[in-house]
Amino acid sequence: MNKLVMSQINELSLALRLPAFRKEIETIIKDASTAKRSHEQVILELLKKEQELRVINRKKIQMRNACFPQLKYLQDIRRPELPEDAIAKLPELETLDFIKTGKNVILGGSPGTGKTHIAIGLGIKACQEGYNVLFTTVSRLLTQIRESHSARSLRGLELKFEKYDLVICDEFGYISFDKQGAEMLFNHLSLRTGIKSTIITSNLSFEKWNEIFGKDAVLTAALLDRLTHKAYLLNMNGKSYRMKETKQLLQKQKDKAA
Repeated sequence: MNKLVMSQINELSLALRLPAFRKEIETIIKDASTAKRSHEQVILELLKKEQELRVINRKKIQMRNACFPQLKYLQDIRRPELPEDAIAKLPELETLDFIKTGKNVILGGSPGTGKTHIAIGLGIKACQEGYNVLFTTVSRLLTQIRESHSARSLRGLELKFEKYDLVICDEFGYISFDKQGAEMLFNHLSLRTGIKSTIITSNLSFEKWNEIFGKDAVLTAALLDRLTHKAYLLNMNGKSYRMKETKQLLQKQKDKAA
C-alpha cells in the first residue's frame, strides 16, 4: 500500500467530508486484496459505508431537531394497561401509514393513560424512518406564533411548520386562549390540514374543547372539523399509569417501614 497515495486520499476525504471513507479505506483495500475483489467492488463498498454513516447521522440530527422532552419508545409501553381503544388502534398507527396519507391522530381522555408516551413513541419511530418531526406543547407553539407575529416573521414560521412530516402538539387544553390566540392557533394548525400529519394529545373530551377557545362555538366547531376529518380518534379514558405507579411506590415504602 503506497503511503504517499494513502496520505493524499486521507487529506482529500477529509476535505470532502467523507469520514467513513477515510476510516474504512485501509481495511477494505486489505480485505479486497486478500479476496481478490475488483476496483469497482472496493469503490462500491466504500460508498456504501459512507451512505450508512450519513443515514445514521441524519437520523441523529432529526431526533435532536424534533425536541422530544424525553425519549419514550413504543416498545416500553405496557400495552395491556392501555385503554381498549389504544390497544386496538396502536398496531395500525405503528405502521406510520397515517403520515404517508397526511392523516391526524387525536389522543383524548384521562390524564396519565399513555397519550404523550404513544405520541412521542410514534414520533421517535418516524424519525428513525427518515421523517422530519417536531414535538411541541400547544402553549409553546402559541408563544412562538405570537412572537413571530410581533416580529413580522410569522410567514417564515408557517413555512417551516408546513414542511414537517409530523407535528406533535401536546397538552391541548391545559390552558385557554383569548380570541386572538385562538384564531392564531386555528390558522396555524389549519396549514397542515389534509396535507401533513399532526398528533394532538388532550385531557379534554371534544365536547369540552370550546372551553379552550374562549367558548367560541364557531371557532371550536371549525377546528374540530379540520383536525378530526379522516383522523384516527383514540379514546384514552382509563386508569392513570402514574397514579398506579405512585400507589405501588407508596406501598413499597410502607412495606419497608413495617
